[in-house]
Amino acid sequence: MRGSEVEAVAVILVLGLILVIVFLVKTVRIVPQAFAGVVERFGKYHATLPAGLNMVVPFIDNVRYMIDLRENVVSFPPQPVITEDNLTVSIDTVIYFQVTDPVAATYEIANYIQAIEQLTMTTLRNIVGGMTLEHALTSRDQINNGLRGELDGATGKWGVRVNRVELKGIDPPPSISDAMEQQMRAERSKRAAILTAEGERQSAILTAEGNKQAAILNAEGAKTALILSAEGDREAAILRAQGEAQAIGQVFQAIHDGNPDQKLLAYQYLQAMPKLAEGSANKVWILPSEFSGALAGLGKLTDGAADQA
Repeated sequence: MRGSEVEAVAVILVLGLILVIVFLVKTVRIVPQAFAGVVERFGKYHATLPAGLNMVVPFIDNVRYMIDLRENVVSFPPQPVITEDNLTVSIDTVIYFQVTDPVAATYEIANYIQAIEQLTMTTLRNIVGGMTLEHALTSRDQINNGLRGELDGATGKWGVRVNRVELKGIDPPPSISDAMEQQMRAERSKRAAILTAEGERQSAILTAEGNKQAAILNAEGAKTALILSAEGDREAAILRAQGEAQAIGQVFQAIHDGNPDQKLLAYQYLQAMPKLAEGSANKVWILPSEFSGALAGLGKLTDGAADQA
């Protein structure tokens, strides 16, 4: 073969190899995990490629879109919303959504993210527009649930499911924020004053109750002490009276047993006389009528003793 013919054959082989490579590239399609490929044939939807290795007809089939099937998160910038009491608040939202139908997400809506953003704005204005500012600030869950329900119902035909809606922030105007801050400070001061007054009242009540109980206990203790003292005095008096009665009885019994005569009684009577003079208050003596009889008996006793001597 001549050199020119060899060169022609080499060029043909190279071109054939290039065509084979191009053919293989156009035929084999690798779809990543959690993605779906939308295939068009002659500009019309033909099939949906799952994740993994796929084969298509080269130069006829075209993988037009690669749709992400994972849950996506998109944050929308703050939007001004007018409340029922004509106050403008700025609300920014976060949407969690997922494509469930790649074909619908491709052909039913041109840009489903932009559509979700616009639908979120209008729905949020409708929901918050029927609330006062205070109600909107304290009803995040209600707004989230209402917004999610409206979005999920509208995006279902687009092959998109809205899983969750969150309000990142509800920012009232600065003047309203200052007024609310002053109101909260006043409420906190009011609650602190009420709690302080309640504490002082409870303290006074407890102190009074304690003093009352202490007074009652002291009175009961004094009463018990007086009762016990009186009972002790009574028992002592009874015992003294019983002792004196026993002593008198024993003395009387001893005298009765001794059978004393008149002389002995007169002598005992004279021995008791000095005791009558004891004490500084005994200045006047009153002698009983029996005293003369006792002296007479004693005189007779002494005269008899002298005669015997």
